[in-house]
Amino acid sequence: MRYAYGLTSALLLGGATISLITGQPAGAQVAQNDDAQISNVVPRAGAPASFADLTEQLAPAVVNISTRQRVEVQSSNPFAGTPFEGMFGDRGGGGGEPTTREGQSLGSGFLVSSDGYVVTNNHVVTPQGRGTVEEITVTMPDGQEYEAELVGKDTESDLAVLKIDRSEPFPFVKFGDSAAARAGDWVVAIGNPFGLGGTVTSGIISSVLRTAGGGAYDRYIQTDAAINRGNSGGPLFDMQGNVIGINNAIISPSGGSVGVGFAIPADTAAPIVERLRRGESIERGYLGVSIQPVTDDFAAALGLPRNRGEVVQSVVDGEAAARAGIEAGDVVIAVNGREVTSDQTLSFLVANVKPGETIPVTLIRDGSRRTVNVTVGTRPSAEELAQAQMFGGDDEDEDAMSAELDGGEFLAEKLGIGVVPISPQIARQLGVAPDTTGLAIAGVDRNSDAARKGLQRRDIILSANYRPVSSTQQLEGIVREAVAEGRSAVVLRIQRARGQAGYFAVRIQE
Repeated sequence: MRYAYGLTSALLLGGATISLITGQPAGAQVAQNDDAQISNVVPRAGAPASFADLTEQLAPAVVNISTRQRVEVQSSNPFAGTPFEGMFGDRGGGGGEPTTREGQSLGSGFLVSSDGYVVTNNHVVTPQGRGTVEEITVTMPDGQEYEAELVGKDTESDLAVLKIDRSEPFPFVKFGDSAAARAGDWVVAIGNPFGLGGTVTSGIISSVLRTAGGGAYDRYIQTDAAINRGNSGGPLFDMQGNVIGINNAIISPSGGSVGVGFAIPADTAAPIVERLRRGESIERGYLGVSIQPVTDDFAAALGLPRNRGEVVQSVVDGEAAARAGIEAGDVVIAVNGREVTSDQTLSFLVANVKPGETIPVTLIRDGSRRTVNVTVGTRPSAEELAQAQMFGGDDEDEDAMSAELDGGEFLAEKLGIGVVPISPQIARQLGVAPDTTGLAIAGVDRNSDAARKGLQRRDIILSANYRPVSSTQQLEGIVREAVAEGRSAVVLRIQRARGQAGYFAVRIQE
């Protein structure tokens, strides 16, 4: 799944909400002299003849968001980080001191208050790779620009709140009730695709509870309204002018819209946005288990309904599940009285429980149903979970391993693998000495030569072309050197976790 990132000058980066008020037809609220003026847009029954009146009322609250970033590049190649990287080889050898370059990103957002609070996606205002965001600019539809302050952000839900200021009030919109949305309802998306400025697209809701790969917030509104790069953070409106979703990602083989777009439901986003506005941290419930869905074969073996429950693969010592007596092999079928399904995953249900609360968890063990009381723990940060998932699978989001590995994007293209440097914590999880140096493989492209040669997650790369490697930059440099010298493969010395080391010649991908 692709984020609906915006256009950039040197890189591609980062896709909404409103409610019924005072019993009147709900449209965008335009703050004028401290009084909110409510639109009189009355939707027609059935297919609308035009979206023009609705768009006119709502568009003033939808903004463009741009960032100026300072990106760190570990290379002396003057073309590093640009489309020309690799065309002339790595003239500097790839081993120089880190350098920085400037990048820009574009995305969308919307105002939720007359005093200038703006909602967008976290990935719109977060640097890609290693670097910092030096400036965030919010541009109004009339062209006025404002320097924005980042008030708060939340990686898990991919939400962020900004603040801009001026003497007169801003036009704004509010979150609506996404739970009332139905498949087939008309929707309108307004945003900044491909940096073109305010653009309106329309379509229908394709699904109201679409899961897309795991995670605590893996529940989206799916729509066929065109969503493209740069729409991230923008609103998805219903026909009453309510923002029922925040445009977030697309599935596309080409990078452009093919009618499969995803928006974060307003019911998920609204409470998180409110807490971020107040400067509060976002705490979520956590069990401390790795899980997988109940497959057809598993369901048949246990006599369970299909698409019900999730299987516990492992339990983290000392965490909530372990303290409550949950064991590997248990099938969790309900949390706090709510069934675990493909639309209502274990991760989602637990994440929305307040840490410290004791809840019943219903499970099946050895063919018997039982209920245990679990005092829910506090979910670790996304960064901590990503690292744990790579090597221990010790989180509810086993299937949602982070793709943002240090250097992983480059290596996935050239060798078909993603790697991270070995730390003492990772060494402990792999079962090797804490002073082990090298790179741990966190993922292998199944279509790569590395996969055909048998490389797998949790393998350790000790050397490349007989030179020790302990950082992704070293491995990248060796691969670039091989390409520059016309070689088509790299020899990797691989140690299996708790096993012997051996050599593998892995072809470099075009």
